[in-house]
Amino acid sequence: MSFIHLDDFIAGWIGGASSVVVGHPLDTVKTRLQAGNSYRNTLHCVLTIYRKETVTGFFKGMSFPLASVTVYNSLVFGFFSNTQRVISQYRHGNELQPCGLLDLTVASALTGLMSVGLGAPVDLVKIRLQMQTQTVLAASLQLAGSAAGGGGSIQLGGSVGVADARLYRGPVHCVGSILRSEGLAGLYRGAGAMVLRDVPGYTLYFIPYTVLCGLLSPDGRSSAHPASICLAGGLAGSISWVTATPADVVKSRMQADAQLHRKYTGILHCITQSYRTEGLKVFFRGASVNAIRGFPMSATMFLTYELSLKFFRSFRRH
Repeated sequence: MSFIHLDDFIAGWIGGASSVVVGHPLDTVKTRLQAGNSYRNTLHCVLTIYRKETVTGFFKGMSFPLASVTVYNSLVFGFFSNTQRVISQYRHGNELQPCGLLDLTVASALTGLMSVGLGAPVDLVKIRLQMQTQTVLAASLQLAGSAAGGGGSIQLGGSVGVADARLYRGPVHCVGSILRSEGLAGLYRGAGAMVLRDVPGYTLYFIPYTVLCGLLSPDGRSSAHPASICLAGGLAGSISWVTATPADVVKSRMQADAQLHRKYTGILHCITQSYRTEGLKVFFRGASVNAIRGFPMSATMFLTYELSLKFFRSFRRH
């Protein structure tokens, strides 16, 4: 008996690609807000990025998640759907039996745990690419301060533009640089915080979606209306991302923490240091962006996934 249905993986891949294009600009804003402290609020961050880097600044680092998040979402949705079937077969003797709340919780938590294996390196590279302009600027200011303190005459003029000085030329160069300077473990920096984010995060992603789809389809149809899918998926995304924001802040800070200017020795140090310097509110930085970004991204993800799945299964029936 076969539990694995490949159409779940393919539909997840298509959904992942569409959600990246929709959500990446706000993801860049979220990362800048969480990993840095040079922005007063969300609007100030958006305007600063636009003024200094134009529209392209919002899509910085998108090529890597576009290539990798598609694979990531393919694995997440494929794993979640197939895990439900395994649980249903084991508990009820029928893989088509709908999962109850407990079974959904187990499937969601296992999906969150599995996702860290691929998601941690993807997130790390994405964040390093999104943050590199700020990192170069900080390094330049530090160099200027050192020169001034030592009585030197080094000048950082217009000939060395921050926009032109990039630590990484692209995703492949970024991965290579991290492996050379930090080893394989460097690609999994912040993975512990990601587990704390994704295990409860995916539980609060898939369960609200399933429950809301059921509530919005009272006639008991096997497939919900596209509008219901969008609403349920969008709300599930917002709920999941807002509740995951504190762990996401810690993860983003640890992953943006470059080897040359390392500030945090671990998760606990990052939490205590962030709280000491910026207070409790720092752990909810970017929550509004997460809520806004989570809705269209997840609505697009679930809608594209469900429609693709329906399309593939119509061929399988024929």
